[in-house]
Amino acid sequence: MTGQKQRMLAGELYIADDPELIADNRRISAWMDRYNATQSLSQPERQALMAEAFARVGEGCNIRPPFFCDYGYNISLGRGVFLNFNCCILDVVQVTIGDMTQIGPGVQILTADHPRDPVQRRQMLEFGRPVVIGANVWIGGGATILPGGTIGDGGVIGGGGG
Repeated sequence: MTGQKQRMLAGELYIADDPELIADNRRISAWMDRYNATQSLSQPERQALMAEAFARVGEGCNIRPPFFCDYGYNISLGRGVFLNFNCCILDVVQVTIGDMTQIGPGVQILTADHPRDPVQRRQMLEFGRPVVIGANVWIGGGATILPGGTIGDGGVIGGGGG
C-alpha cells in the first residue's frame, strides 16, 4: 500500500492522482460496468457481485443499478440494506450503513472533502471523513449526506421517493 492510499484511508490529506489509487479506481470502474448491467439479475445474484467489491455485505442487501462509487472497499452494508436507482457513494474512507436501512433514488453519500485553504486545494490535496448511517434509517430520494455525517438508528432524512 502506498503512502497516499494509507493517508486516504486514515482521513489525512492525500493526492488522489496516485498510481495505486488510480488502479483501485479502475478496478471498481470495471466492476461498476458489470454491476450496472444487472437489471435482469435476481437480488441474490447482485448480492454476490456486491460481495466482490465491498468490505461487508449483510444478508438480503439490494442495490438497484445504476450505482456508483469511488473504491467500494470502504463500504459496509448491514443486513437487508436497500439502495434504489442511481445512488452514488464517494467512499474515500469508511461508509457504514446499518441493518434494514432504505435509501431512495439519486441519494449521494459523500466522504470526500477538500481543504478550505486555496493554497492546499491548488496542490490537489483532499481528505475524507467517514459517514455512519444507523439501522432502520430512511433516506428519501435526492438527499445528500455530507462528509462526516452520522444518522442515528431509526432516523429519517428527506421526504418521499422510495
